[in-house]
Amino acid sequence: MGETPPLEVRTHTALHVLKGAVQKVLGARWTAGVYVKGSHGRLTVKYHRKPSREEMERVEEEANRKIEEDAPIEELEMTREEAEERWGDAIYDLFPLPPGVKRLKILHIEGWNVNACRERHTETTGEIGRIKIRKFRYRPSRELLEISFDILDEYPSI
Repeated sequence: MGETPPLEVRTHTALHVLKGAVQKVLGARWTAGVYVKGSHGRLTVKYHRKPSREEMERVEEEANRKIEEDAPIEELEMTREEAEERWGDAIYDLFPLPPGVKRLKILHIEGWNVNACRERHTETTGEIGRIKIRKFRYRPSRELLEISFDILDEYPSI
């Protein structure tokens, strides 16, 4: 492994990996909010119920399995029209992009996550380090699931 990417780049990329795991395990599709500071992150998704502890353990396991795969991360730039033709509304979150934005940066982890995102990312999932979910909170009145996590400096043997 070469030079380690900056910590907040790793933590931000972890949001995308975690989102893929949340979609796979829980079926939650829409991101309502994200937060990154240092090695700490929070992903908030629209969801209809409080998940069990076992389900959240599976989310963490799936996310770390994707990291261990050391899957390539594509950063593509294309017109909004091209992106929508290829992936539909899967590239969007609950916070909309202004209509005047005509070119998009797309993060793509094949078969896992695709998202319009202007932030920097790692080149592979293996560069992230391990994801540890610290807590999760469900807000029933807004149907929001908040997942707080940390990035640990543990890497798969790649």
